[in-house]
Amino acid sequence: MTASGSDGRVALPPRTVTITRADLVRYAGASGDLNPIHWSERTAVAVGLPGVIAHGMLTMGLASQFVADWAGGPAAVVSFTCRFTRPVAVPDDATGATIELAGTADPADEDGLVPVTVTAHAEGKAVLGKAVARVHPRS
Repeated sequence: MTASGSDGRVALPPRTVTITRADLVRYAGASGDLNPIHWSERTAVAVGLPGVIAHGMLTMGLASQFVADWAGGPAAVVSFTCRFTRPVAVPDDATGATIELAGTADPADEDGLVPVTVTAHAEGKAVLGKAVARVHPRS
């Protein structure tokens, strides 16, 4: 856990995650989401995207894993909600796309759960909005 401020809020240690085209193929197979915008440059560009994009649910899953790791495991996460604000373009190279994750945990709410606000940025722009998890307090 990172030091808390005078208001009781705790900053989660930031994390950088890389997504490659190979990751998109694996996620497509596991999720069953075979939409060609996640693997075909031609299709993605034809529908007005900047290129092949990561699955929104993959981006959300990476953010929720970030919270679960901080909270002590996936069973600690009671809920996770967000809005998809911008697609994550994944170039066809060995580097891929980078997502920078950060978060802040507030004091426990009236239900005894800890609200965690998450930010996710790719190329300096938010890719998730209103991303909030509610987790069981860490012991």
